[in-house]
Amino acid sequence: AHPRLWFALLDRKTEAVIKNFSPHYKRQYTVAFCKHVQDELEQHRDSQSQFLKTKPKAEAGTVLYETELLHFVEDLKKWKDRYVVIKNDYTVDCFETKEAYLKGLSPKYHIVPAGGKVLTSEEDYNLLSDKHFPDPVGSSEKEVAQAFVQLPREFPVYLWQPFARHSYFCFQEPEAQRQFSAVLNDCVRHSNHDFLKQTTYEVEAFLEAVQFFRQEKGHYGTWEMITGNEKEILSNLVMEELLPNLQTMILPKMKGKRNDRKRAWFAFVEETYGLVQQQVSEGLSTLKEECRDFAKSLEGTIRSDMDQILNSKNFLAGKIKATVSEPAQKCCTENIQPFLTSILEELMGPVSSGFTEVRSLFDKEVNEIIQNFQKTNDITKLKENVDQLMNLPLSSVKMEPCYLKVNLLQELLQDLKSRFKVYHIDFVVQRTQNFMQELMENAVYTFEQLFSPSRQADSAKVATTIEKVKLRVLKQYDYDSSTIRKKIFQEALVQITLPTMQKTLASTCKPELQKYEQFIFADYTSVIQVENVYEEILYQTLLEETLKVIKEAAILKKHNLFEDNLNLPCESVSSLTDLKTPSGSAQTTPAKKPSTARVEMSDTDTQSEETLIVTEKISWEKDHDDSKPSDKEAVISVNTAGNQASKNEEVITDISEKQESLERRGPRPARFHRAAAGTRSHRSVLLARVCKELLPVPGPAAVGSPAGPCTAAAGTPLCATPVTGTNPAPPFRGQRGRFGAGSQRGALPGQTRGLWAAPRAEGGSAG
Repeated sequence: AHPRLWFALLDRKTEAVIKNFSPHYKRQYTVAFCKHVQDELEQHRDSQSQFLKTKPKAEAGTVLYETELLHFVEDLKKWKDRYVVIKNDYTVDCFETKEAYLKGLSPKYHIVPAGGKVLTSEEDYNLLSDKHFPDPVGSSEKEVAQAFVQLPREFPVYLWQPFARHSYFCFQEPEAQRQFSAVLNDCVRHSNHDFLKQTTYEVEAFLEAVQFFRQEKGHYGTWEMITGNEKEILSNLVMEELLPNLQTMILPKMKGKRNDRKRAWFAFVEETYGLVQQQVSEGLSTLKEECRDFAKSLEGTIRSDMDQILNSKNFLAGKIKATVSEPAQKCCTENIQPFLTSILEELMGPVSSGFTEVRSLFDKEVNEIIQNFQKTNDITKLKENVDQLMNLPLSSVKMEPCYLKVNLLQELLQDLKSRFKVYHIDFVVQRTQNFMQELMENAVYTFEQLFSPSRQADSAKVATTIEKVKLRVLKQYDYDSSTIRKKIFQEALVQITLPTMQKTLASTCKPELQKYEQFIFADYTSVIQVENVYEEILYQTLLEETLKVIKEAAILKKHNLFEDNLNLPCESVSSLTDLKTPSGSAQTTPAKKPSTARVEMSDTDTQSEETLIVTEKISWEKDHDDSKPSDKEAVISVNTAGNQASKNEEVITDISEKQESLERRGPRPARFHRAAAGTRSHRSVLLARVCKELLPVPGPAAVGSPAGPCTAAAGTPLCATPVTGTNPAPPFRGQRGRFGAGSQRGALPGQTRGLWAAPRAEGGSAG
């Protein structure tokens, strides 16, 4: 084909995709920005309870893997010795030599493995690559049997990618092949999903825009090419439309042997993809800048009119729901609900076995540390072994058997093809594997925080101490595992079944949506979109059904799932005195403070009643701990204060109402400033007294009392105390789902701003 025709087609297709995508992105950007401002005003918190401490992110540039290997250089058609380095951005850098890497020279090749597949046999690679080379000429059996790349050694690793250059590596030993392929699989998994799990409003807007863009073309459900970052995903959208035209234009005119034509085709696709990415990057950058400027111009109106915006949205939702609710419920009852339980059963087995394997691996590694110490009685060696345990989540070879358990989900695919038109569930598999790795990171980090070899004065008790810490961490792991698995099941069930509802109602309900535009106030048409409210109603209808079946499974304790409303015993905060919570940790357990006569509140940092309760509890537990041996810890159950709470409920309510009234008055005149300090002090003392009455007197755990799912063995208390409220919401509430974090589905008018939201200043801006 003439190069000019090719370039013209490429430019025309890329420009058309960006032009058609832009309106969707602009609409979703303002909607997501409005939700972001709402969250900021209402100070939403993640209500998911967690017992293991969250490991802080590693420093950027941390090296995960490095080795010398053979790499096939496509341009030279030769195998070359290369030094490969993989850092925690999960990209692959190939240097000419190790010395070149140490000198800080640029790599010869930089590989971003998003969307890739790792294969370790020539046969598997040929099968996959042939699917993406629709040869119109046809080939003889002899040509098909010829090796695409001649291997100099016995153990290859192939990295196939849909539009980028394929990579070929070779090893002398099978163990080296296994290690590199495991690390490469980790890279693919993280490259695919690390962008998608970001919770910024810009990412949320982009993903929603992609969904609506594809729905406009009749494509519902998940798309296997949503991998990588914004530039890569939008380029994949272009290639999806461009590739059939290129196949028709280029393939019939290719000459030569089959492998030569195949190699030339892959090189042509790679070059096209690079040009598309350049054009997409420029267009996307301009589009995002326009959206940011427009959102900035709306910010004042959004902040000042948030109550009216949410009331308008709720009114619109009521109108749409009156029309959509009945057909949506009918579709759910007939086409989805009867199959949810069976799909959940299929999901629970492989997912739960993967998390169980992670638990067993942690247990095994800690047991080895105990056995090694009992043999050597060497504290220095013990510290080295604990440091090695911290790298366990990044040990791809050790974690691989855990990940392989989840790969059995692929067998579920056959049952879903005919009924729900689901042709791949790689997204569910890889997301689950990422959760498994995160939970292992939290487990080893919590172990490290609870056990410090350097502080062990009595070496005779070290093994016993490690065993107790291990049991405590495992109990916390069980609870967090249950919470995460229920989240995985919820997302997977919705992902599998929601497209069926969307497609079923598209012909009858979607054409009617335009008439609901009249119910949106003119000033709010940019931040309230009818299509979003409609999709949210469908999502909520299906979400209720999925949560029902998950709750039933938890009640039956299938696969060690815990119920959301389970009364979990909490550990006394004072037992965490020696723990240091780094700034990056998401766990917000307060540190122990000396007992004081009253709880003080600063002028600039007003604290909620929950914080007051926890602070008073810390001081009070300190007094109690001083009167008993320091090596004992009290386990306090959160439900023992129930009777006392009911007696004092009116007092707390009255105080809360007074505090809310004070906060809503806005800035006070200067003559009140001196009196304010006395008022705060008086209120703090009163609250402290009430909280002290609410809290039960700590004491040893009752003998023979049934152990909860998170109660450590032998009366060992847990190491987490939820401080966001006395009745934490179920794990799924407040999670970023189909429409992102912070959406208040079904909120009543007036229930739109939190107690501690900043008062509005004159002129419409936030105070």
